[in-house]
Amino acid sequence: MTTDTELPSMQESLLDVAGKEIFVAETGDGPPVLLLHGGGPGASGVSNYHRNIAELAKEYRVIVPDLPGYGRSAKGVDGADPFGYLADAIRGLLDQLGLDKAHFVGNSYGGACALRLALDTPDRVDRMVLMGPGGIGTTRALPTPGLNSLLNYYSGDGPSRLKLEKFIRTYLVFNAADVPDSVIDARYAASIDPEVVAAPPLRRPKSLRALWKMDFTRDARLSRLPVPTLVLWGASDKVNRPSGGRMLAERMPNCDLYEVANTGHWVQFERAELFNRLCADFLAGRR
Repeated sequence: MTTDTELPSMQESLLDVAGKEIFVAETGDGPPVLLLHGGGPGASGVSNYHRNIAELAKEYRVIVPDLPGYGRSAKGVDGADPFGYLADAIRGLLDQLGLDKAHFVGNSYGGACALRLALDTPDRVDRMVLMGPGGIGTTRALPTPGLNSLLNYYSGDGPSRLKLEKFIRTYLVFNAADVPDSVIDARYAASIDPEVVAAPPLRRPKSLRALWKMDFTRDARLSRLPVPTLVLWGASDKVNRPSGGRMLAERMPNCDLYEVANTGHWVQFERAELFNRLCADFLAGRR
């Protein structure tokens, strides 16, 4: 089990991006890197990356937003093109921070956001690390049990701690004991915010057109994307199929793939020491 490290002191701010507030925490000096969290119920930036921030901040200016719809950021995501909506918001955040370009690290939903941003505006992305990103081959197979568990959280009898614990311990990680009860408690409390319940940020696609748009393997731009990319994928990921890593490596011209044994969907949490080393080295161009 990875031991948690203490978070460094972080500067917090709420920035206006196109009339919507985005919460940002940051620390460290050096090249800027944005850490984009996943889309599970109750997720937020700092909580998703709390095992990585201190180590990466030794070398980078680490910027950790809450994606729209999550944490302390404004709620609501455009269901017709959610990845595009997120990418536009984070691009706007770059503008507010005065950054022409930055490195991006994205897990799951955050990985889909980073990849869409890179496809739309590759000049804004320096290097990119994606961990089990969403939107890879999603029109080529039925959703996994883990993804169904995630998408069904707010439907049926509504959110509950039991549903969230089952998603996290059964589907999110390889070793259920690695997740303390406190993480589940905090995420459950965040997941039942009335604004979130009224407008869940991650839902099933509203139409076939939206579904198609959310599968990056259908986007011809992927094979021309120049951004150097490292894809990390847990070999036991039950949310997004590990075969997605090979799909990206086969299509992207500058893509390295690292499949992580005995690891689920949350590589940066489950294998923090390995992740921190690989991520720091890749972003610096040392590998």
